[in-house]
Amino acid sequence: MREIIIAKVTINVGVGEPGPKLEKISKLIEQISGAKTVRTTTKRRIPEWNLRPGLEIGVKTTVRGKRAEDLLKNLLAGVDNKIRESSFDNSGNFSFGVSEYVHIPGAKYDYTVGIIGLSVAVTLERRGFSIAKRRIPAQIGSKHRISKEEAIAFIKNKYNVDIQK
Repeated sequence: MREIIIAKVTINVGVGEPGPKLEKISKLIEQISGAKTVRTTTKRRIPEWNLRPGLEIGVKTTVRGKRAEDLLKNLLAGVDNKIRESSFDNSGNFSFGVSEYVHIPGAKYDYTVGIIGLSVAVTLERRGFSIAKRRIPAQIGSKHRISKEEAIAFIKNKYNVDIQK
């Protein structure tokens, strides 16, 4: 029950505008992750950026299970297996950015898309965390939660990642 597992890996790309570029990036993210993508929309109006509520401006996808572990290995290789310590939160989750998708092994450069970066968020769990998601939720005990130090040790040992200060 104390073993830490990867619950999900979420990839997010903000394009900033609807149109053909959004379609191309959606296909690119599907190719990298092997999962279907979902469009993200704006919530409020920002006239300076020509944004209005409901406008599709980004793409995201979530991968779980064994595929998430394989995807995480590829994404970590895209940042040379280096993550900053400040990327970890107090709940044990972490996030990092890949500056150019061509650094990810297996991703081919597409001249119609150009160079674009993506952000990756990784959620860590232990067995039994599902009680917090029940219809009548229960709290996870303080000894069963994942600390920042435990998450750093897990990523160092399992994925051979260098944690930078």
